[in-house]
Amino acid sequence: MSVEVNKDNFQEEVVDPGVPTVVDFWGPQCKPCLVLTPVVEKLAEEYQGQFRLVKIDASKNRRLCINLRLLSLPTFLLYRDGKEQNRLFGEQVSPQDLKEAVAALCNREA
Repeated sequence: MSVEVNKDNFQEEVVDPGVPTVVDFWGPQCKPCLVLTPVVEKLAEEYQGQFRLVKIDASKNRRLCINLRLLSLPTFLLYRDGKEQNRLFGEQVSPQDLKEAVAALCNREA
């Protein structure tokens, strides 16, 4: 299950939780975002308890996107120990890229 995050709770939900976190920046008009949604949700089920999935609707959180220097959608930010470890972005993000990044974040083989 994912958590809805915005600028008001980003620090609390993403940076401070003490577990690896995958932040899925998406938009309702972004077709690649919608294609990757089931992939990332399946990974969250498969890795249950090993990382948190949070979703941020970029169209409703423009200031946060600007502050984080997001250039395109979809964008996935992967955090561990309060620091960004990896960033995947753009239409070319593949399900395999996402699987490998999550496995690395959780210190597992893809």
